[in-house]
Amino acid sequence: MLDTGHHSALRAQHAPGVPVSRLVVGRSVDDMAALLPRLFNLCRAAQCAAVEAALGQRVGGAKIGQEILRDHLLKFHVTWPAFFGCPPCRLPADWADGGAELRPAVFGPAGHAPATAADVLAFLDSGLGYAPVLKKIDGCFAKGEAVAEGVPPVSPQTIWADGVFDNSVAVRASGHPAMAAIAERHGRGPLWRAAARLFDIAAVIDGAIPPVATPAPGEAIVPAARGSYGVRLVRDGNTVTAFDRVTPTDHLLAKGGVLDRTLASLPAHKAGLGPLLLDILDPCSPVRLREV
Repeated sequence: MLDTGHHSALRAQHAPGVPVSRLVVGRSVDDMAALLPRLFNLCRAAQCAAVEAALGQRVGGAKIGQEILRDHLLKFHVTWPAFFGCPPCRLPADWADGGAELRPAVFGPAGHAPATAADVLAFLDSGLGYAPVLKKIDGCFAKGEAVAEGVPPVSPQTIWADGVFDNSVAVRASGHPAMAAIAERHGRGPLWRAAARLFDIAAVIDGAIPPVATPAPGEAIVPAARGSYGVRLVRDGNTVTAFDRVTPTDHLLAKGGVLDRTLASLPAHKAGLGPLLLDILDPCSPVRLREV
């Protein structure tokens, strides 16, 4: 169960990133493509797709979509209920195919994501689909708590730039009127970030996730379960001579970035909510929260 007693403020500690470039430069293209998924087993489909696209190969979106769907459903059916002392919820048998049982399980009898500001507010109070989980998350945080306001969204033009950017599922869904309503009413905090997964689920079911982008030769940007995943490489024949990658977690953990701002706006007496907050932000590498 969640502990919301009086605590001191939280700071995040995380290990340095893996020196991917040093591990793959000088290897053959095939060795590099085989090594990356073994080094980073989360978002395996997105990573493989990014490498394939950067190499100029054709990439399908089905595996990427299924990976995104799996991660989002795990949050709503298993991980987040556990924070509130609730047992796991049964997954629909046809979830992997985005089948007929999945829509009402997520959205209730209407079978579709809230379309307007009024719709999303009504959905949160409906007790239907995933609304109860979102309502519990919302009940933990007042407006302005655990928010990261003023962080520019990442884009294909800025994904490789130095600086602070928001690279998340919430950014991907931020143009939706319902997401704008949540941001206005609650701030860009835990509810806004958790609810974004509703619209990502709808996009996967509808075959509408963003396509893989190749802004330049050797570059690829791929939608992933936590945001946008980028790869750029140079090769000489079959040998990799330069390699770089950027992940949503790189942006999340950047100094002064979304995680730092979120923790800075979390009241000290709610530090016990840190583990839930971290799970909503969802870094793909180990992060410890310490009290200061």
